[in-house]
Amino acid sequence: MLNQRVAAAISRQINAEFASAYLYLAMAGHFENEDLQGFAKWMRVQAQEEAAHAIILFNYLTDRDLLPELAPLEAPPTEFGNPQEVFKQVKEHERKVTESINELADLALEEKDHATRALLDWFVTEQVEEQAVAHTIHSRIKLASGDAAGLLVLDQELGARTFVMPPPLNGRL
Repeated sequence: MLNQRVAAAISRQINAEFASAYLYLAMAGHFENEDLQGFAKWMRVQAQEEAAHAIILFNYLTDRDLLPELAPLEAPPTEFGNPQEVFKQVKEHERKVTESINELADLALEEKDHATRALLDWFVTEQVEEQAVAHTIHSRIKLASGDAAGLLVLDQELGARTFVMPPPLNGRL
């Protein structure tokens, strides 16, 4: 049986992942309104990824015969600023998500919950990638600062992103 502290922390993380999806969807809307369709698409894919992360954790609890505790989500902001400011927010948000995942992994270790810790290894690795990508995009936006052509090239590159089903889902969306 899954430790109750771990189960409650996983439920909180499910909600945090859905809140992240909500945030990135709001950012996608922001970029849509700015006519930066590539940035908007990147954010839409990011929202899909975050929702998929929530489903992975949801499935983990239900596979252990536990009912996840879903909480209401706060509305995300509606104003985000220019692309550089938005990706600065993305970098900070991903740092917070990494902290949350690390705290959950620490709890699993503390409770000697090896199955949960094994699942969280994937999330820990995923967060390294998430932070690196956010940093790279933010840096590239800074390089293009004041250069509309550079920003449009980056917009086009970001628009090529597609959603890839995370392996832990095994087709169980």
